[in-house]
Amino acid sequence: MLTKFENVGIAVRDLEATIAFFTDLGLSVIGRDTISGEWADTAVGLDGNHAKIAILQTADGNGQLELFEYIHPEAIETEPTRPNEIGMHRVAFSVDDLDEALEIAARHGCHPLRGVATYQDMYKLTYLRGPSGIIVMLAQELGGG
Repeated sequence: MLTKFENVGIAVRDLEATIAFFTDLGLSVIGRDTISGEWADTAVGLDGNHAKIAILQTADGNGQLELFEYIHPEAIETEPTRPNEIGMHRVAFSVDDLDEALEIAARHGCHPLRGVATYQDMYKLTYLRGPSGIIVMLAQELGGG
């Protein structure tokens, strides 16, 4: 039986740029490592698996992202995921100030896919394209609802 949610793992093309994006938005790096060896090959299912990793944690301590930059085998570029595709969809975060979060994201060249929406006077939210094409949802809780 499942007992605890651990993290979401995301392969990225530039680990340092992705760390900078998420730490500027308020996550903190709680671990870094380079992994390789037979255990990594077995666990992940890739021969010669060798990657730089970083684990980032949300301010509330409940959510984590595990970011991987593959050294070997070489990372495979794919088309960026669209919101309606089957599979990994997005990562979502609550923010205390959406406008400020969007200014920070823009400094990393990351902008909303379409714009900012309001859901039932409860949330102001948007999807944006983050580093390596990651879809990131940012939501600010509003006073109404």
